[in-house]
Amino acid sequence: MKNPLDLFRAPFRGRDHVTVLRLEGVIGAGPRFGTPALTDAGLAPLIEAAFRRRRPKAVALAINSPGGSAAQSSLIAARIRRLADEKGLPVHAFVEDVAASGGYWLATAADRIHLDPNSIVGSIGVISASFGFPDFIARHGIERRVHTAGADKSLLDPFRPERAEDVERLKRLQAQIHDNFIAQVKSRRGERLASGDLFTGEFWVGQKGVELGLADGIGHLVPTMQRLYGDKVRFSVIAPRRPLFRRLGLPGVHEVIDAVETAALWNRYGLAAR
Repeated sequence: MKNPLDLFRAPFRGRDHVTVLRLEGVIGAGPRFGTPALTDAGLAPLIEAAFRRRRPKAVALAINSPGGSAAQSSLIAARIRRLADEKGLPVHAFVEDVAASGGYWLATAADRIHLDPNSIVGSIGVISASFGFPDFIARHGIERRVHTAGADKSLLDPFRPERAEDVERLKRLQAQIHDNFIAQVKSRRGERLASGDLFTGEFWVGQKGVELGLADGIGHLVPTMQRLYGDKVRFSVIAPRRPLFRRLGLPGVHEVIDAVETAALWNRYGLAAR
């Protein structure tokens, strides 16, 4: 006996499809009330599904991220590459507002990177930002007590005066991560990169990013994929689920704090039409 569902499936059989994996938000932000976490552990089942479900012709990464954790960026990009090589599937990245810092690290997992004319790419660098309060607590009669086993256990304590040796140590750590970032970009972009120093932390918009070899062209997801894989190609979208509080529209103190922290990262690239 024939399955009645075959009547609905028949028109779609034989049609190629592209899986769209949405990578949106700050990378490495742990489980929060406000936004989904872009972590390797959280994305692993989605990335696996993107490459295995219904044998796609290609995987498209829709990226909109100002960056975040270098380690998580590396882990996510490496997972995408492993599956792409295992399945022999091409990967295309489509940058929306921004793929900067760790967001650009994710984009380098693709074989080709496509931009909107107003997309921001680059910011290939490492940053550490904090505040110092030693004068404030002294003025209010507050005594800071920290006891460590190991002279270097406390690094850049915001309640103590900044120490030159702490800054030097931090810069050594940053240099190691920066070197890893540069190696990733060079290994993935290769001879497409323009000459000159692209690794100062500067970022660029649209066509300039293409000219520098950080991207391959200007193009949007649907028309580009249709041009490459045919007008009849279908799209299946995979994206992290929003946290329960966000879905229910229930704001709280955690969501407010998360929004402030996230906004600080996005605002580094706060170009907008006004």
